[in-house]
Amino acid sequence: MHYFLGLEVWQRDGEIFLNEGKYTVEILKRFGMLDCKSMATSMNSNLKLLCNDTSEPFDPTVYKQVIRSLMYLVNTKPNTCFAVNALSQYMVEPRHVHWIAAKHVLRYLKGTIGYGLSYVSGGRWSCTDIQILIRLGVY
Repeated sequence: MHYFLGLEVWQRDGEIFLNEGKYTVEILKRFGMLDCKSMATSMNSNLKLLCNDTSEPFDPTVYKQVIRSLMYLVNTKPNTCFAVNALSQYMVEPRHVHWIAAKHVLRYLKGTIGYGLSYVSGGRWSCTDIQILIRLGVY
């Protein structure tokens, strides 16, 4: 394994696997979510919650730090792109409900630390769990 611009790069004949597991753990530690329970999805499908103006205001500085950290992770976790995009629209005036949704994304990341992108010669790519590859003896 090698590191390039913060990305973990695993390489073998005909395949390159990119992951940001170390950075994900750092984010979870930074925001006190390392010991949280993992979630199966990156965002609740009820987006009307995000438009709730009755919720209490939340500290914009902390919220911006979380969202900016998540934006960098989209490079290797494209399945979080929609959630991060939706949450980034509330960076100016975040509410407590937005913070809860951001924590949901962090919980999802907790369960997908080993996920990344696998580029195989021939042009196809897939999201793969590095633990599966290790168990199979690929890495």
